[in-house]
Amino acid sequence: MEEMKLGVVESQFAQIVWDNEPLTSGELVKLCEAQLKWKKSTTYTVLKKLCERGFFINNNGLVTSLISRDEYDSLRSEKFIEDAFEGSLPAFIAAFTKRKPLSKKEVQEILDMIEGADQR
Repeated sequence: MEEMKLGVVESQFAQIVWDNEPLTSGELVKLCEAQLKWKKSTTYTVLKKLCERGFFINNNGLVTSLISRDEYDSLRSEKFIEDAFEGSLPAFIAAFTKRKPLSKKEVQEILDMIEGADQR
C-alpha cells in the first residue's frame, strides 16, 4: 500500500491526468507546462514513475489511469483507518464525533451507507 501514496506534486500531476483522461502524452506535457510550470522531461519522468507504481499506463503515447481518483481515495482512507484505528471504522467514527457532532443529515447518510453495505 505504501506505493499507492502520492506526494503533493504527484497528486497535482495525477489530478491533471484524472481530469483529462484519456489524453496523449503530448497533451499531458502541455497541461503540466501550463499548470505546474514543468518542462517536458519532468512530465515524462513523473509519468514513468507513476506508471511503474501502477497509477497510470502510457500505451503508445495515450495516457490513461489504472486506478481512478475514487479508488485512490478509498485506498488511502482504508490505510489511514488501518494505521490509526487498527482497522476499526467504529473507532474512527467515535474519535471523529468526540470533537465534532454529526448533523441529523450526516447521521442519516451514514445509516443509508450502512444499510447499503449490508445488502451487498
